[in-house]
Amino acid sequence: MTTATLRTAPFRFARVGEAFAILARAIAAARGAQARLDRMQRLSALSDAELARRGLAREDIARHVFADMFAD
Repeated sequence: MTTATLRTAPFRFARVGEAFAILARAIAAARGAQARLDRMQRLSALSDAELARRGLAREDIARHVFADMFAD
């Protein structure tokens, strides 16, 4: 192995590690998005009376599920 190869190897490993970190963040974001969509579907499947018992109106479902992402 040459000196040039030894010097660049850690750089490549760092880039690979960075790529895996980006991939892990993307997977986590996708899981979070899927969980929110699942929650929206469950709430949408409830009757208006069931939503009212939970303190929600049908038009407020998205706002409720994504409340942490929106500033009022």
